[in-house]
Parts: sequence; structure tokens; C-alpha cells
Amino acid sequence: MVLHKFGDKLYNGVAGALRSHLAGVAARIEAAQGLPFLKELKSCWDDHNKSTQMIRDILMYMDRTYVTQQHKAPVFQLGLDLWREQVVRQPQIHQRLLAILGDMVSRERAGEIVDRALLRATTQMLMDLGKPTYEEDFERHFLATAADFYAKEAQEVIASSNAPEYMLKAERRLAEEVERVKNYLDESTEPKITRVAEHELITVQMKALVEMEGSGLVPLLMDDKYEDLGRMYSLFRRVDDGLALLRSVMGSHIKEEGRALVNDPEKTKDSVEYVSVLLAMRDKYEASISRAFADDKSFRNTLNQSFEAFINQQQRSPEFISLFIDDRLRKGLKGASEGEVEATLDKVMALFRYLQEKDVFEKYYKQHLAKRLLSGRTVSDDAERNML
Repeated sequence: MVLHKFGDKLYNGVAGALRSHLAGVAARIEAAQGLPFLKELKSCWDDHNKSTQMIRDILMYMDRTYVTQQHKAPVFQLGLDLWREQVVRQPQIHQRLLAILGDMVSRERAGEIVDRALLRATTQMLMDLGKPTYEEDFERHFLATAADFYAKEAQEVIASSNAPEYMLKAERRLAEEVERVKNYLDESTEPKITRVAEHELITVQMKALVEMEGSGLVPLLMDDKYEDLGRMYSLFRRVDDGLALLRSVMGSHIKEEGRALVNDPEKTKDSVEYVSVLLAMRDKYEASISRAFADDKSFRNTLNQSFEAFINQQQRSPEFISLFIDDRLRKGLKGASEGEVEATLDKVMALFRYLQEKDVFEKYYKQHLAKRLLSGRTVSDDAERNML
């Protein structure tokens, strides 16, 4: 027929026959209820695929000549386009397809076992029809319903859980969505569903989580809850401004704690106790940064800026640090080795770097050094040289 210039008649006849056949197929699929609907859809799709491949092979010459010359869709592509038009986008079928797929995903999120193979076959059918079909006829709806689901769940969980419990749930949900993509969705969906879940579970709730009474960031820092702090860090680093919020709250807390110390008359009576508390405080937050915050330099910068902000509010800080060094170099640490004394002095020098009035410290240090040298009372000549 193509050789005798009847290409139009043959091509249009094939298209018409396919349309007529698919009208009956669509009616049969529509008649199926519940899960059998997806099974009937898969069965009909498999049959249609095989049939279209056979028609393509029979009409290969038409594909090579008439179709190319007339810029028509190849026979196999024609079969895909008509399936999309006559079946997938038939209003009743499309509506039920989305409803059933959505229901299966919802039941799996609730912990039920679903037929993943059937889900995979269905989403693969949509991908075979072209990625735009998968995105427009399934993925867009899937992402929208996921956003609604996680928005509602996040509100419910945060109202009934403490921060560590909420974060465990969020972490588990994020992992589940990645696994869901691997099981029966196209891989291109993974970053999209991850962003949706992260936004609803973390971005929207992160301020409430950080400030949660009794279990937010500050209580976790105070109680050295490294595992929970680490989970908070790993979740918040996923979203914009997440780590900035953690740094801001941590910095504000350290400044508040530090101001309470430097302005407490009782704590500033004894220079050795004052500096000892400062060192213990710094060690505490250093441990949180190294053990929970992946040794993040930005958090260490926040720690340093916070210490610098409050330590200079106590005018006698330079003198107290010098007196502490003098005490350690004259008396040492009870039961401590020379190396341990030097390690402590190294930590004290970190406090020295926070001082804005280093010349004041230098004045006191020279006075105390002179007294030690004149009296001959020092635990380590090496430590003296290292300090200089």
C-alpha cells in the first residue's frame, strides 16, 4: 500500500483501529474495582505493548519511508500516544489511578504491606509513555499529597513528642521516602520527594524544635546529649538556614551563660575558680562541637565569638587569667604530671586570645613572672619558656 501511494490510508487505518480497540480496553479497565483495577491495567498494558511491537515489525517499511517523509509519529510511538490519550488520561481511569496509587502509598506509610511489584509496574508504564507523562499524571499529585501528609504529621508529632523523639521520627521518614523511590518510583523523584519531606518535617518545624522546652537545643547542650545533638545537626544541615539557626541559638546561650558567670560577685571572688569555670565551660562546648557537630568550623567560630563577647565584660578577666597561670606555674595541679599542667596552660591561652586588652594581661603577667623567678617557685622551666 505504501508503494502504491496509499501510505495515508494505511497509517490512518492503523490509528483508527488502535483507537477503536483501546476504547474497549478502557471500558474493561474502568469496570475493574479496587486492586484488580491496577492488575487489569497492567495486563492490558502488557498486551498492548506486545501487539504494538508486532504491528511495528509488520509495518517496518512504512515506518522507514512514509512516516519519515510525512513527519508522522512512528507506529510504536503512535501506540504509546494513543494509550496515553485513550486509557491513562481517560477521566474516570485517571482519577481512579491516582486515588488507588495514593491510597497504596498512604497505607505503606502507615506500616501496611502493599504490592510493590504492582506499583513498580504501574509507574514504569507511565515512564514508558514518557517522563512528562510520569511527572504530570502521577508525580505532581504524589508530591502534593506527600506535602499535605507530612505537614499534618509534623504538627501532630511535635505536639505530642519531645525534640529527640520527633527527630528520630523525621529521620526515619526521610529514609523511608528514599527507600520508596528505590522500590517503585523513578529515581528522578528522589530529590523532589526529599525536598518536600525536608521542608515539612524540618524547615517548618525547626524553630519549634530548637526552642522546645526541656528538650530543645539548649537542654541537649546542657546535658551533653551528643547523639541527639548529632541527629539535630545532620537534619538541620539538610535545609537552608538550619545550621545558622543552631549557631545563633547556641551562641546566644553561651553568651547568656557567660554573662551570668562574669557578673556573679561570688564567682569572681576567686580568680582560680573563675578561670577554672571558664575552662570547663569551653571544654563542654568544644566537646559538643567535636562529637556532635562534625567538628564544624563555623560552630567553633560561634563559640569563639561568644566567649569573646562576654569575657571582656569582666574588666578583671586579664588579671584573673594571669593569676590562674601564676597559680599553676607555682603550685601545679594536684596529682597532675608536668605534661598535664602544660595542656591546661595551652587551654588558658585560648582564653587569652579572647581578651581585647591584652596589654593589661601582659602587665600583670610580667609582675607575676618576676615574683616567680625571684622566689624560684615554678613547677616547670619548660612551661615558663612555652608561655613566653
